[in-house]
Amino acid sequence: MRHLILFLLVLLSFSLTAQRGGKKVQPIQADQRLTGLDTLVNRLLREWHAPGVGIAVVEKDKVLFAGGYGFKDYEQKQPVSGNTLFAIGSCSKAFTSSLLGLLQSEGKLDFDKPVTEYLPGLKFYTPEMGNNITVRDLTCHRTGLPRHDFSWYLNPASRDSLVQRIQHMEPSATWRQAWQYNNWMFLLQGVIAEKLYEKTWEELISEKIFAPLGMRSSNFAPWDGNYPDLAKGYRTDDQDMIQHMDYYRIGGMGPAGAIYSNPTEMAAWVTAWIYGGKYKDEQVLPEAYVRQAMSSQMIISPALPGDENPDAFFANYGMGWFLASYRGHYRVEHGGNINGFSASTSFFPTDSIGIVVLANQNGSPLPGMIRNYIADRMLKLPHRDWHGQAKTAREKAKTATAQQPQPDSLMRKTGTLPSHALADYAGMFQHPGYGVLRIEHRGDSLFLQSGYMRLWLEHYHFDLFRPRDLSGQHGVDESTPFRIQFQTNLRGEVDAFVFLGIQDGVKDIVFKREAEAVAIAKNELEQYVGEYELGGMVIKAYLRGEVLMVLVPGQPDYEMLPTGNHTFKFKALEGYSVRFETEADGKVGAMNFIQPNGTFRAARK
Repeated sequence: MRHLILFLLVLLSFSLTAQRGGKKVQPIQADQRLTGLDTLVNRLLREWHAPGVGIAVVEKDKVLFAGGYGFKDYEQKQPVSGNTLFAIGSCSKAFTSSLLGLLQSEGKLDFDKPVTEYLPGLKFYTPEMGNNITVRDLTCHRTGLPRHDFSWYLNPASRDSLVQRIQHMEPSATWRQAWQYNNWMFLLQGVIAEKLYEKTWEELISEKIFAPLGMRSSNFAPWDGNYPDLAKGYRTDDQDMIQHMDYYRIGGMGPAGAIYSNPTEMAAWVTAWIYGGKYKDEQVLPEAYVRQAMSSQMIISPALPGDENPDAFFANYGMGWFLASYRGHYRVEHGGNINGFSASTSFFPTDSIGIVVLANQNGSPLPGMIRNYIADRMLKLPHRDWHGQAKTAREKAKTATAQQPQPDSLMRKTGTLPSHALADYAGMFQHPGYGVLRIEHRGDSLFLQSGYMRLWLEHYHFDLFRPRDLSGQHGVDESTPFRIQFQTNLRGEVDAFVFLGIQDGVKDIVFKREAEAVAIAKNELEQYVGEYELGGMVIKAYLRGEVLMVLVPGQPDYEMLPTGNHTFKFKALEGYSVRFETEADGKVGAMNFIQPNGTFRAARK
């Protein structure tokens, strides 16, 4: 995703010994292949202005190292240890898919049956998608759906509520036609596990994976508990200043990326994968599933090796895992990014080596970079300057961007004004797949307020505005073409806005104005009660308790929500409303039905 970075100063050196199973783990210098890595990691922290990292290195069933460098709390200079909890983001996905592997081994699930067989109430954008998309398709990002991440990120909601949004998300490809990363499909995997096991996803991960692996500290919402060894999240701004970021409370989307863990416990996780799902003589994960999950299920990008890394000759996806050649070695890996944290979990199954790198820096290159340095040492490969390569790539990108004409200089029409007073743009706007957003008018500015974030809307030109993240908390990439375009209806009213350029593969998302309900006392509602005639048809307005109802012959009774100034909206009919007319004496004389196909007047009898 280009437009949303979820994957979104000199530090003292700490070479710490961690604890595992009550026994001290040998420090990293104990293995000759890793000599000098302490110095390297601390240099990388300085070079990339990162607060801290936690690292675990495993060979076969032996933890060679589980410790940390730098700070879990940058302000207080509290050091990272092997037990420091980090958000692992999308490294959680392999945990979620593993629950389905357990269900398969128990004969309760078939990966190649349609998802709707297990979730009968689930609807996709088309019935054909529901008939053809299988459980396996969910695990390897081949449903045809682009990311649609702004839906859950802007408006976190309950698991069931999020599932209801999926039917309104338009695909950009046919199922199995292309690989497209999608968090929503891991949400669905979690919901399948919940339905079949009749427990929450959190309970299942804790009971079926954390407990047998001894992952006693790993959890899903550490800010709500007593976890003193918890890393704070940070971002590095354009001036290389380290700034704190709030924890992102992922809520219902948890199966896609809610886990917090530490190097010591993640070492147990990769050890189990190295041994075909077995840990300390217990078969935690089914061996048959493990072999499936780390085998190619979908090609990510068919291409020849590049000049820079000619020994990387394939990039595929398994089930919750990225698969790649790494300098002639088979690597299984997944990265993770969520506000203030970045992660990499990897293992080399044929070499029996596992590497975990957790960082409390938003969108950090360090987990992948440190992973590669450690892999080179463990596999006894020739040295490669991964830091220099990343730095060169970054500088090239900056230079290329600077040399290109800025989009604003080509597209922006200077000197223009909005077509309405700013107050006219304010209100509630809704999209069935993205939820409700509020546009607020404050002083000389507009703001977009969601369930999670607040963005300033900078006037761009005419009725086009650019969202700006003034807090630095939300990772909105302001260099991209993400814009908000307001629309005006035939009556000259601002009735919608459009998300333009929101995400690769996602078509423009239209939010329609939603009339806001206001409180009206029962005695005030009584003035609308009566019979109204339209084309020989009698329409009745009556009270059900303290709610105004409208009965149209041959149709169900409709509940009306007052929106002010003698206007109501139909609770169950989007785009339909009623405006009552008052006569000179103040009495209601007619009701006007305002519909997409016109306005129809019914006179009071």
